[in-house]
Amino acid sequence: MSPRTRKARVEDVHEIALSMPYAELAPGSRRPVYQVGKKSFVFFRTQRPDAFDPETGERYDDVIVFWVDPADKDAMVLDESTPYFTTPHFNGHPSVLLRGSRIGELTRDEVAEVVQDAWLSRASKRRAAEWLAAHPPR
Repeated sequence: MSPRTRKARVEDVHEIALSMPYAELAPGSRRPVYQVGKKSFVFFRTQRPDAFDPETGERYDDVIVFWVDPADKDAMVLDESTPYFTTPHFNGHPSVLLRGSRIGELTRDEVAEVVQDAWLSRASKRRAAEWLAAHPPR
């Protein structure tokens, strides 16, 4: 199995986010927040009351937030074959959530695509155009 098609790991999110041009780790955050041009595109969320185990009521401690194109959000969270979800707190917000404990249900390539799309949704038009010109679709 190639490294790109293997099961994804949380470490892949960090690696891919930081590999994007002009990406930075926001200073002073309790949890990692990846930004481009001071705009967050991926962040690791603290426990909140809206994301919890429906059986135990325990708050999830491993939620990763990815910015997405609003048109893609519904497709991602309604597709039961993926681990993406949302909560009422994120209604109307262009992002999807993923539990770190379920990231292995995706391949590294799939995670890379979501991180790259998140970056593209937040980068300046010039930076996004430059990146897309250098990385044409396969």
